[in-house]
Amino acid sequence: MYGMTAPRLVVGLGNPGRDYEETRHNAGFWFCAGLAQSWGATLSLESRFHGFVARSPRGVWMLLPQTYMNRSGQAVSALARFHRIAPAEILVVHDELDIPPGQLRLKFGGGMGGHNGLKDVTSHLGTQDYWRLRIGIGHPGDRNEVVNYVLKPPRREEQAEIDTAIERAIDLWPLIEKGEWSAATQRANTKSRPNSP
Repeated sequence: MYGMTAPRLVVGLGNPGRDYEETRHNAGFWFCAGLAQSWGATLSLESRFHGFVARSPRGVWMLLPQTYMNRSGQAVSALARFHRIAPAEILVVHDELDIPPGQLRLKFGGGMGGHNGLKDVTSHLGTQDYWRLRIGIGHPGDRNEVVNYVLKPPRREEQAEIDTAIERAIDLWPLIEKGEWSAATQRANTKSRPNSP
């Protein structure tokens, strides 16, 4: 099936620097930090790839672009070109306004929903055909407040929901790593019920 190859690159989207590290827009960074820890890997700054890079025991690359969100594609394309990684072998992890905190969506291709990081990645790769793991952060209810909203930390109860969703996402990694995207998608897109195992 198209787009069903195992991933060779995981990209977490966010903004660099202490001013942004706790903001909603950095949910992709939060996921990658947890996943790297589960790998036992250390993220190291590599200037040629414009970001922090790590590698899993099975050889999957991880990238946290340090270019700011709206230039994320510069880092992604640099690493992908160097290691000859096809767009369909890339998983981009990002915050998602249209999903409530605590929920995830995993999908291949599709639109960018106004997300500046996805727009730049798509522009640099020349295609929308890559995997996305969307981490719900909720919507402020007013589109004029979106920029202010994503650049602020979540409320305490929202952070707890997001953290739980990220833990669920990290638990999906063994499926994703094997290219079992259908099973991973089904599990990611099904909201866990309270008190469920």
